[in-house]
Parts: sequence; C-alpha cells; structure tokens
Amino acid sequence: MKSGNSHKGIKISVTIIALVSVALILLLWEKTPLISSLIPPETLDVISTETVKLTPDTHLKEYKQLSPNGHQSTVNTLEHQPVAETVKLTPDTHLKEYKQLSPNGHQSSVNTLEHQPVAEAGHVHDVHSVNSSRSPTNSLEPRKDNKDLPKSPAQETGCNYAKGKWVADKKRPLYSGFQCKQWLSSMWACRLMQRKDFSYESFRWQPKDCDMLEFKGSEFLKRMQGKTIALVGDSLGRQQFQSLMCMVTGGKENSEVEDVGSEYGLVQEPGAKRPAGWAYRFPSTNTTILYYWSASLCELEPLNPTDPATNYAMHLDRPVPFLKYYLHKLDVVVLNTGHHWNRGKFNANRWVVYASGKPVKDRKLAMMMNAKNLTVYSVVKWLDSQLLQYPHLKAFFRTISPRHFVNGEWNTGGSCDNTTPLTAGSEVLQDGSFDPGAEGAVKGTKVKLLDITALSELRNEGHISKYGSKVNTGVQDCLHWCLPDTIVNFYHILVKDSP
Repeated sequence: MKSGNSHKGIKISVTIIALVSVALILLLWEKTPLISSLIPPETLDVISTETVKLTPDTHLKEYKQLSPNGHQSTVNTLEHQPVAETVKLTPDTHLKEYKQLSPNGHQSSVNTLEHQPVAEAGHVHDVHSVNSSRSPTNSLEPRKDNKDLPKSPAQETGCNYAKGKWVADKKRPLYSGFQCKQWLSSMWACRLMQRKDFSYESFRWQPKDCDMLEFKGSEFLKRMQGKTIALVGDSLGRQQFQSLMCMVTGGKENSEVEDVGSEYGLVQEPGAKRPAGWAYRFPSTNTTILYYWSASLCELEPLNPTDPATNYAMHLDRPVPFLKYYLHKLDVVVLNTGHHWNRGKFNANRWVVYASGKPVKDRKLAMMMNAKNLTVYSVVKWLDSQLLQYPHLKAFFRTISPRHFVNGEWNTGGSCDNTTPLTAGSEVLQDGSFDPGAEGAVKGTKVKLLDITALSELRNEGHISKYGSKVNTGVQDCLHWCLPDTIVNFYHILVKDSP
C-alpha cells in the first residue's frame, strides 16, 4: 500500500506546510470564506509565436460560446477520467481579472525569489526577517494593492498564519523518516540517504498573533470523521499527501487503512508507471485522504488520440476533469500548481496552449506567466462557482513552494548545499503574499489562500539537495523538500476549525 512506491528518495518543508495547512482547514472549517508565481526565468518565454491576435474581448466572447461538454484528457494521469458537464465562470468577473494579467504584472515578485543567494553553511546573516530592508528576500514585495484585498478568515479571527517565525521545538519531527515506509517515497526520505545533518527537522512555525493546535493523528481523524480530503496538484502536492499520511499514522504501519482509489478512478492502467493518484480510507472514522496528479490544474486533450506522439491541447480556461467529476464527493480540496509552467516542461509534455477552445495566438497571453495566471484565475473562479452547490466543501489554493537553486538551475549546475537552519532569517513580518498571482485569484471568492511561500523561503536548508536519487549525476534537487519537513506545519492550519 505504498503511495508512489515506484519512486526513490527523501524529507522537511512538506511537513511544516502540512501542519500549517491542517490547522488552517480546521481553523476555517466553520467559516466559509479563506500561492504559484515564483517561476524560473524561462517561464517568461512566449509559448506561441503566431501573430494572429486574440484580444481579451475576443477571448471573453469566445469563452461564452464554450460547449457545456468537456473533452477527455489523456496526458499522463488524466487519460481515463470521465468528464462532467462544464460549469462556466462568471464572464464579467473573468474578463475583468484577465485584463489585469499584463506582461509586466507581477514579474518582479515572480523572478526574484528563486535567485536569492543561499548562505553558506555555518555563516549566519544578520537578517532576521523577510520584512527587513536588508533581508535577502527583500525584493519579494507583496502586492502593492493589498489594502484593497479582503481579509482572509485567518485575519478576521485575528490571526494571519503566514506571518510569524520559526522556533526550535524538541517535539519535532512528528514522524520518523525511517519508519513511515508504507506511505513515504524513498526518494524524499532524507533519513535513508547520505545526509548527516537533520537539524532542519526540529523547528515549527509559530504564527505571530495566535497559537496553532498541536497535531495529533487520532484527533485529526475524529475532526475529519466522514470527510474526504483531496490534494490536487504537482509533485509538491504529492509530498504533502505523503507527509499527511505519515502524520496521521504517526509514521507507523497501519494494516487497517483501506485503498479506495477505484472509487475515484485512481487505478493503474496497463502500461502506466503508476496510477493518477492514491486514495486511502481510515475505517475507524470513515476519513478519506487522496491525492490526484495534475501539474497544471487545467484540462489536457489529445489532438490526435490515435497517435502515441500526439500534442495535447492545454485548455487554460477549463479545470482538470477530475475536479468536475468528483467534486461532489470531496469535503476539503487543496490545489496547487506552478513549477511545470516553463518551456522545458511544455516541450517535454507536448502541451499546446488553448483558450476558448482554440490555440492561443496572442503573444501576451502566450507568455508563460500570463498563461499560468489565466489557469489559476479560471480554476479558482470555477471552484468558487461550485461552492453554492456544495456548501459543505472547503476549498484552498496553496501558494507556490519556493526553489533555492544558487549559481544555476537544476540542469546548469545549480545547488543548495546549505545545511544550517534559518541562515536567511527566521521571521515573516509582511502582510501580503509573496505569491501575488494566487493572492489575486482568490480575491473576492470563498476559496481560501493557503499561503506558505514566505515561510518556506526561509528554509533553504531543507531541500533534498545533492543527496537524492540523482546524486551520481551531479544534479541537485532544490525544489522538493526532505520528509518529514517544514511542510507538515500547513496541516495545523487546515485542522484549526474543523467541526
């Protein structure tokens, strides 16, 4: 019953973000209303160079004419999911926000985070806050119009969970990276690697104006009794899923957990390396936790279904079919996307951007950042439109998890060798998100922002680094986190106000 046992590898910031997320869901459970722009420089590339114009007004007009029937997506894990009837976004709102996606938009915030130097091990900066003018992340400014954004439920209750500091905690980690082999992929279990320093495990996130509940697996299951929690997104979402499973079980083998993937179409098809995701149920409380792989969160449609080497239409304004088909069965959904929005991934996956059912020919919209923002805005607006029909559903959009490559990218010698915790500071003081794209997308909706970007930016020592499965190739992983990790904290947020 391993989740993704075909992978080898690793262990830290997923656990913190995990605890922070759980606390947020349980904090906000009874309050209906509550991150993806920190993209590498290649994401500013234009996806399409054709010259035919697709203006925002044309886009809106054509979007209104979309057929209510979706198209079956067959790329990777989307290939066998049935598609429910398409629910349209509110055209006026969609157009208004689409017009805000200028080519300049939030580029300064997008690029600067990923190219900040990482302090050498043993050298501690005199910086203690990402709000400091001397901070290595001071160029990551939040949205200038934050005063116009509605307060999140966390802020309304007197607590902004994204604002606080990292503190040492002898009770960490919450599970053992040696023992949680039932759920944890070896490629993310740093305790099973050659890494010698594990001080990154011994910190927890402390919000500035409130306390987070201590996570206990049994209490979490009781609070989520009869409910289904779904994590939908890329490999960072998969890390969160595995970390949550380890947290709930205490990292111990649990033979009573049931594999219910077939109930959600999560079965391994012939020839596939793995299923589209995993779903497990704890029968004692009838609590289901699932993960579904969707790197882009949008619908992918084969242009020539009979050709194994076909290109795929990447419909920026259509949510991934899994959400449309299974949303009625979910009680909590956490979405994320971000690191697959670059030219290398698009070329490798043979993705061709579409909007309004047609290839995108507008160079402005075809810019990676704008294409991604359109998808984020579209899926958030669609999800928000479903909340009236499914009032029990709590929806979150998680901000992007930062990368910490120094002196290059993953394929050009980039590294993240620092092993000393908090060399870039320990505190986040600013109010706005470091992921303005996600922050803007949830504005005015009941979809809640799970803001983990700034707090994760301070944990550059927690990546898999040079100890992963590609250790012999010289390629470092400065994107994924060692597990158990800092991301565990996001689950504290998800759990805080659960009934």
